[in-house]
Amino acid sequence: MFMFELEYNIKQPWKKTRFIMREAIFLTLANNLPRFEIFDKVRIILLNLAGMSIAKRAVIWGPVTVRPIGSVKHIIIGENSFLNTETRFGVPNEKVTIGNFVQIGPRVSFETVSHGLLPRPNKLRTSHSLPIKVCDYVWIGAGAIITQGVTIGEGAIVAAGSVVTKDVAPFSVVGGIPAKLVKKIEQ
Repeated sequence: MFMFELEYNIKQPWKKTRFIMREAIFLTLANNLPRFEIFDKVRIILLNLAGMSIAKRAVIWGPVTVRPIGSVKHIIIGENSFLNTETRFGVPNEKVTIGNFVQIGPRVSFETVSHGLLPRPNKLRTSHSLPIKVCDYVWIGAGAIITQGVTIGEGAIVAAGSVVTKDVAPFSVVGGIPAKLVKKIEQ
């Protein structure tokens, strides 16, 4: 797991502020490195220092957007996984776990929170969060959106531009809005 302890006691608000500031500083540095291969390892180090848990030999081209600030600790990335540019994580309360040997295209969004359908008088809509799990050997195409509570099974492929609202079976191809089974992958 991550080298720093990221939990803080609400009775000590200065600790929370310190963790949020550390995340903001290191995330900003990582996102503003030049886009050259030589900086890929430095970017991983900075993202780990920000609080993200990244296994060895992962590659992240960045920039990475994490909302809200203070929630980067909810992101876990496995060995030899690749995240292309402009990956977004909306992770206020739940984790996004990305397995090993996963390939993620540009502008993919992971959203662990959603809102209720009914408006409430003089209030914001209710919200609910569920974790997202991406198993090993998954390929997610450019611009896909992965919503709360979804598990993408081992070896699955998510077509570019898809909105995944339900679990994806292992070794299957899904696409569309909402994503539906396109075909099973023969092993």
